[in-house]
Amino acid sequence: MDRASGTLKVFFEEPFWIGVFEAVSDGKMSVCKVTFGPEPKDYEVNEFILRNYYQLRFSPAVAADVKEGPKNPKKIQQEIRRSMKDDTMGTKSQQALKLQQEQLKTERKQISKEQKEAEKQRMFELKQQKKKEKHRGR
Repeated sequence: MDRASGTLKVFFEEPFWIGVFEAVSDGKMSVCKVTFGPEPKDYEVNEFILRNYYQLRFSPAVAADVKEGPKNPKKIQQEIRRSMKDDTMGTKSQQALKLQQEQLKTERKQISKEQKEAEKQRMFELKQQKKKEKHRGR
């Protein structure tokens, strides 16, 4: 049976509050980074999740270790406390964010290249049209 889980870590990274969504399913982790700006209240974070979760752009999936089995509630609280002390993202999260950043960068480059080519082609056609207009009367 496939399991899916998700976590949200909110931390302060000068000068903004950052949220990192981690979604794990089928043994693969995807990550999305969100900038909140000023410190978000709990209800604001909850509202953001409810309204915008499905519009988030997650990174490509990276292999992740998935641990099975029920956990002791006290152990879970301890892990939460420990993760709140830790201000850094997990290495898997960093890798996934970096992968997403590189993917978006290549997409932007491709789009700008296509736009430049289209502009170049338009200018060429304009020059050709002007040439034809000059020779039309003679």
